[in-house]
Amino acid sequence: MIQAAVPGQPSMQFIDRARVKAKGGNGGNGVTAFRREKFVPRGGPSGGDGGRGGSVFMESTDQLNTLLQFRLNPEFRAGGGSHGEGSNRHGQDGEDVIIRVPVGTLVIDQDSGETLHDFSKTGERVLIARGGRGGKGNARFATSTNRAPRHHEDGQPGAVANLQLELKLIADVGLVGFPNAGKSTLLSRISAARPKIADYPFTTLEPNLGVVSWDDEKTFVVADIPGLVEGAHEGAGLGLDFLRHIERTSLLAHVVDVSSASGRSPADDLLTIENELRSYKADLGEKPRIVVASKMDALDDPSGLESLRSLCKERGLEVVEVSSVTGLGVSLLIRTLGEQIERTASAVRPDGRVLAESVE
Repeated sequence: MIQAAVPGQPSMQFIDRARVKAKGGNGGNGVTAFRREKFVPRGGPSGGDGGRGGSVFMESTDQLNTLLQFRLNPEFRAGGGSHGEGSNRHGQDGEDVIIRVPVGTLVIDQDSGETLHDFSKTGERVLIARGGRGGKGNARFATSTNRAPRHHEDGQPGAVANLQLELKLIADVGLVGFPNAGKSTLLSRISAARPKIADYPFTTLEPNLGVVSWDDEKTFVVADIPGLVEGAHEGAGLGLDFLRHIERTSLLAHVVDVSSASGRSPADDLLTIENELRSYKADLGEKPRIVVASKMDALDDPSGLESLRSLCKERGLEVVEVSSVTGLGVSLLIRTLGEQIERTASAVRPDGRVLAESVE
C-alpha cells in the first residue's frame, strides 16, 4: 500500500498490492439412515450424500483499477455443503464465491512463491480454492453381501489458499522521467485524463491512465508513472512502488525537461533514468522507447537541448520536441507513438500463460 500526503491536499492512496485468504467450503457429511415406512419390513439403507462445498474463483474485470477493496475485506469463504438426510436425500451444494480483480493482477501463492495466474485480459476466470467433496451416505455402501451398512463418509474440507496480489497496470505507453518533467501535463494534453498538476516534486502520487485517439478510430493507452528519481530502484522517492507498472508497457516515452528550471542537464537526466530502469530490471533497458523533449516553450539554454540530441543520436533514439502549453509537436508525438506501438506491441505484450486452473 502506498499512502502519501500532498501539501495542502488530503492524503491519497493507490493500492497495488494486497494479501488475500480464500477458503473453499467444506463438503457436507453423508448420513447413516434406514427406511422406516409402514409395511416395509427390513427397510434398507437410505442415507443420502453430503453436498459439495462451494469453490472460490477469481475473475478479471475492467471495472476496477486498484486492489483497495481487499484492504477491508481480505478473506473469502465459499459456502459449505449441507449434510445428507434419510430417504436418500442428498445435501445441497455450497454456494461459490467469485473474487473480482482488475485486469493486470498477478496472483502469487504466498507459501510457495509460485505465480498462479497473470490476468492479462478481461473476463478471465480461474479456480483459486476448490470446495470439499461431499461424503457418501450409507446407501452408497450397500452390496449383495452387506445389505445394511452402518457407516458413512464425512465431507472433505475445502482447500485454503493464501495469496499475494500484485497489480501491474496494462498500458501501451509508459511515461517515465523525473518529477516535474512535464509528464502529467503532457498526458492531459494528448488524452482526456486530468491528473493533478502542480509545481512541486511528487505531484503525481499514483499512476494515471489516459486513452489517446489517433489515425481516425485507433487508440492506445498511456500511463504516467510517478516518482522516478536517482536511487528509485533502491526505494528512493516513489519509484520502487511504481516501477513494476512499466513492465507491461509496449513502449517507453522518456520525458525530459529541456528548460533550465530543474537545474539539471537534460542529457544527465536521460542517463540517470536509464540507469534506474536497468537497475530495477535488466530487460526494461531493452524496451522500445522514444525521448520526448518537453517544455520547449521555456527553452532558455539551447546547449542543453543540443547535448540531449547528440546523446540520443549516439544511442539510436528518436527525439520528439514538444510543448504541452503551446501544442508544439503534440500531433507528431501522438502519431510517432501510435506507429511505434503497431510495430512493437505484439512482441512485448504478456502471453497470459495460465498456471492456475482456468475456467471457461
